[in-house]
Amino acid sequence: MKRIELESLINAPIEQCFDAARDIGLHVRLASRTRERAIAGRVKGLIGPGEWVTFSAVHFGIRLQLTAHIAEFNAPHLFADEQIRGPFAYLKHTHIFEAHSVHQTLMRDVIEFRAPFGIFGRMAEPVVAWHLRRFLKQRAQGMNKFLTTNQ
Repeated sequence: MKRIELESLINAPIEQCFDAARDIGLHVRLASRTRERAIAGRVKGLIGPGEWVTFSAVHFGIRLQLTAHIAEFNAPHLFADEQIRGPFAYLKHTHIFEAHSVHQTLMRDVIEFRAPFGIFGRMAEPVVAWHLRRFLKQRAQGMNKFLTTNQ
C-alpha cells in the first residue's frame, strides 16, 4: 500500500478551508485539467457524513469513474472519503485541518492507495503516486487562491 502526505498552508480560517475542501463545485473547477465532473450522488454543494459522489475524469488519457463516500467526519477538523467503486484496489483520502492562526489553516492531505492488477499494478504505483501528489498540490494552490480572493 502506498501513502502520500502533503501539507499546505491556506490563507483562510479553518471553517472556510473545511467547507471549501468538501465543496463539490469547487472540486470540479479546481480539477478542470482532468475534465472532472460530478455525475451521481451529491453532485453540488457541500458533501457531508454518509453521503457519496461519483466523479468522472480523464487520467493518463483514460476516462475513469470513481465513487467515494464520506467515511469519517469531524467538522471542522477532519473528513475522509473512501472509494467504494472505481479504478483502485483501495483508496482512502483523509483531509485534516488545523488552525495555524486566526486567518491561516494547515491543511494536510493523506492518501492511502493500492493499485489494481497485482504485481503489474504495484509496478505502476510510483507513477500513480507522482500523479496524485501533483493533483493534490494543484488543488491546494487553487483552493488557497480561491479562498484568498473570496474572503
